[in-house]
Amino acid sequence: MDALSLLLNRHSQPRLVAPAPEGEALENILQAALRAPDHGMLTPWRYVVCRGEGLTRLGEVYAQAAQQGDYTERDISRAPTLPLRAPMVIVAISSYTEHQKVPWVEQVASAACGVHAMQLAALAQGYAGIWRTGPYARDPLVKAAFDLRDEDEIVGFLYLGTAEYETSAKPARNIADFVSFWQ
Repeated sequence: MDALSLLLNRHSQPRLVAPAPEGEALENILQAALRAPDHGMLTPWRYVVCRGEGLTRLGEVYAQAAQQGDYTERDISRAPTLPLRAPMVIVAISSYTEHQKVPWVEQVASAACGVHAMQLAALAQGYAGIWRTGPYARDPLVKAAFDLRDEDEIVGFLYLGTAEYETSAKPARNIADFVSFWQ
């Protein structure tokens, strides 16, 4: 798949099954993340790969957060199974470094670019994924489980695996609805 086709046809796949990327494919995905724009070479990100028992552990963290937080009974019962919707989840973390020329928002954006790069690298190698956030990305207990400071953020949970079924392509958007040109 050429790069332009990949960019113009990228879409999320919510139904994922094994196998997940491993070996060279996983290495390529992680290396793609490390190529994200990085003003000041701050490397304002880190990524935690959860698979196997790591998915169960992540579910336990979700469950503990749901039980202690402002979650519904349905949320509490579903919490431990959420990471099991894919054979791999990569937790993407923005690790802020105070810098005069690189504000917090740019460092979060850099980590987010890494997530996008990982999803594209997965798609380019025949895998599929979906970038999820939701309340667990902001939950203090979940953030504590990953040793995040107040200024750090979980920018997403990238679920990766093999598409359970093919999804239909997204319709193209009208550029004029979102873009203006200053002349």
